[in-house]
Amino acid sequence: MAIVPAGKRSWIALWQWHVIKKPKKHRMFLNRFISVFMLKAYCLGLIVTLATVQSAVAQPNVVIVMADQWRGSALGYLGKEKVYTPYLDSLARHSATISKFITNYPVCSPSRAIMLTGQYPFQNQVYGNVNSATAPFGVELPKEIACWSDRLKSAGYYNGYIGKWHLDSPHKPFINTSNNVGKTAWNEWTPPDRRHGFDYWYAYGTYDVHTKPMYWDKNASREGFHYVDQWGPEHEVDKAISFFENKNGERMADKPFSLMISMNPPHTGYEYFPKQYLDPYQNIPLDSLITDPDIPGAESKMGQAYRRDVKNYYANITGVDAQIGRMMQALEAQGLLENTIVIITADHGNCLGKHEEITKNNIFEPSLEIPFIVYWKNKVKPGINDQVMASMIDFYPTLLDLCGLEQPRDQKIKGNSFAKQLLSGSGAVGGEQFFMGRVLPDKKQVSGFRGVRTARYKLAYDKTGKGLVASFFDLQKDPFELNNLYQPGLPEVKLLERQLKNWLVQSDDAFYKLLPVNP
Repeated sequence: MAIVPAGKRSWIALWQWHVIKKPKKHRMFLNRFISVFMLKAYCLGLIVTLATVQSAVAQPNVVIVMADQWRGSALGYLGKEKVYTPYLDSLARHSATISKFITNYPVCSPSRAIMLTGQYPFQNQVYGNVNSATAPFGVELPKEIACWSDRLKSAGYYNGYIGKWHLDSPHKPFINTSNNVGKTAWNEWTPPDRRHGFDYWYAYGTYDVHTKPMYWDKNASREGFHYVDQWGPEHEVDKAISFFENKNGERMADKPFSLMISMNPPHTGYEYFPKQYLDPYQNIPLDSLITDPDIPGAESKMGQAYRRDVKNYYANITGVDAQIGRMMQALEAQGLLENTIVIITADHGNCLGKHEEITKNNIFEPSLEIPFIVYWKNKVKPGINDQVMASMIDFYPTLLDLCGLEQPRDQKIKGNSFAKQLLSGSGAVGGEQFFMGRVLPDKKQVSGFRGVRTARYKLAYDKTGKGLVASFFDLQKDPFELNNLYQPGLPEVKLLERQLKNWLVQSDDAFYKLLPVNP
C-alpha cells in the first residue's frame, strides 16, 4: 500500500498504514483505540437519534380558544356567578387554571397584540383599538415584529387562525361591510404578508353580527369575503373540526400544528345568539343575578343596562362553552388529544354596567380579569392556582416553554414564563401585574390610565379632565372595589408607585412623568 501524502491522509488510511507497517503492539493498541472510538461514536449516534425521535414524538400541538369580552368570574366552577358552563366545569377538573390572570390592556386590539408579541403597547405599536381613527397614527400590528406564531413556524409548526383578528388598520376605499359605514371604519382584510406565520387562514378584522358573520378564506382577495348564516362560534368550530380531520388538506399532517380560534361572543351584540342557549336562564329570577354590590341600582342607566343584558351575556358564554366541548370531542375523536396543549382564555373582561362602566377599558376587576385554563393530558397539574400573578404579557414565553422551544434572543420579550407552575401545580411567579388603557392615539398626549395589581392591592392613576385621579383598593378585604383607600403617604401606596414608575420607564411610557414624586 502506498503511503498517503501528508495533508491528504484520512484517519482510516493512516490506521491501515499503521496496522501493516508498525509492530504488533502498535497494531493492538490502535485496534483497541478504534474499537472504543467506534463504539462511542455508535452510542453517541444512537443517543442523538433517540433524542431526535423523542423530540419529534413529544412536540405538542397547540389549540388556543380566545373569546372576546369574557370576564374571569363568569365561570360556573368558580361559584361566583350563576352562569351555566357545564363543559368547562368538567374540563377544569383535569386542567390547570390561573385564577388571578388578567389582561394588561382591557381592549380588543391591544390585548391581542400583547398576547401575540410578548411586548407592551408602546413597543408593539398597538396602544389603542385598530380602526380608521387610529390608523393615521400607525396603530396596527407591525409585520416585522415576530409573534409566537412566527416562532412556531420557524420551529416546524403548521399554524392556523380562525375568527377575529382586529390588528390591521382599515384604509380607503373601506371594505363594504356594515361596521365600516359611519364616522369610524373597523373592519379590514389581512394580506398574506401580515399574517405572522399563520398558514391556514379563515378570519376577519372585526364584525359584531354574530349570527351572520363574515370571513376571508386563505386565498380570498380583499373584496372576496363571504357571509355565513350560522352563529360565529359554531361555524368556527366546524372549521376547526375540518382542520383536525384534515380531509381536504387543511394542514400538513407530518407537522405539529397550532390553531387559534378567536370567537367574538360574548362581545357586544349580546342579542345575536341561538336561543337554545338562553334555556338554562329562563326560570332563574333576574334578581338572583343582581346580587353583587358593584352593580348599580335599577334607577341608574348602567343598572338598567346590566339587568337588560346579563341573561343574554350568560347565554353567549353558555354557547361558547358548548362549542369548546364540541372542539374537544373532535380532538379526541381524531386521536389528537393525547399530545395537544389546549388553552382557553379571553382578550379582556366586561363590566356590563358594573361600576357605572358599560363594557371594558377601565381599571376594575370585571374588565381586567379573564379566564385562563390549560389542558394537556397527563402533563399539567390539575387545579386552581391562586399564587401565580400572570397576565397576557406572559403568554408568549409560557407557550414557547410548554412547546420546548427556546425563548427569542433577537426580540425583547417583556413577560415571564409560568410553564413550570402549570406543570407542577405549585409555585409563584410575578409579584405584580401592570395594566393600562384608554390611551389617545396621539402619542404626544399622555392620556388614559395606568395601574399595578398585586395579590392583595391595586393602585391606579387615571388622567381625566379633572387631572390625575388616584385609586387604591384592598382586594382582599374589598373584592368589589367599593372603597377607595388612596392616601399619598401610605407605605403600600408608595411601594406600588415605585413599581409602577419602574414599569412605565421600562415600557417607554411617558405617563411616569405624571406620577407623584415620593421618596
